[in-house]
Amino acid sequence: MQLPPLTEGRLLRRYQRFLADVELADGTVVTAHCPNTGSMQGCKDPGSRVWLSPSDNPQRKLAWTWELVEADGVLVGLHTGRTNALVREAIEAGAVAELAGYGAIRGEVPYGGDNGRGGKRSRIDLLLTEAGRPPCYVEVKNVTAAVAGGIGYFPDAVTERGTKHLNEMADEVAKGNRAVLFFCVQRGDVDEVRPADHIDPEYGRTLRRVLGLGVEVLAYGADVRPEGIRLWRPLPVVC
Repeated sequence: MQLPPLTEGRLLRRYQRFLADVELADGTVVTAHCPNTGSMQGCKDPGSRVWLSPSDNPQRKLAWTWELVEADGVLVGLHTGRTNALVREAIEAGAVAELAGYGAIRGEVPYGGDNGRGGKRSRIDLLLTEAGRPPCYVEVKNVTAAVAGGIGYFPDAVTERGTKHLNEMADEVAKGNRAVLFFCVQRGDVDEVRPADHIDPEYGRTLRRVLGLGVEVLAYGADVRPEGIRLWRPLPVVC
């Protein structure tokens, strides 16, 4: 995935979830949109090098968007709005062997429902289809949390929504369909992915339960650079 031309700066603070103050090289301080609503553990330290993309859309309240950060000496892709497209691009390029052989991919397809648990219908990130094969429901998660010993964790905050998605994927498997949880790891220092039981134990318990019901899990690491981001290597998931 090619990124637009980026401007480097220094992070002053991230606040109110969606905002970040950044000092550019010429000393100008700008407020950028933060397209990551998680806790951004290890990725929001004041003074960190960051990269912003500009927008000339006059209808936008903020002209800058926070794209990358340097954390623990590596570049990390923070823009969760790019994650689905990044994974889709890798699948279409044949870089994800486990998801090869599907002729069509659609994004943000409604699925799920009440099923006795209440709540509104969800949207699956990617739906892969091919004549003669069961549809494949792919839920994409962006992994950016601080790494210890090469281990990347998800989630970086409690996610009831993420747990709901796991249960809905298990429902699809029960119908005879395929369901895959895809961890998109946008940092180069991760060698394996684990559920963050220390942050959201319910998510970890639910993940292990649905894996036993036939939900699959994949993780791929990305090469992150200011010029672009590319998924290129499979990673083990330890549950």
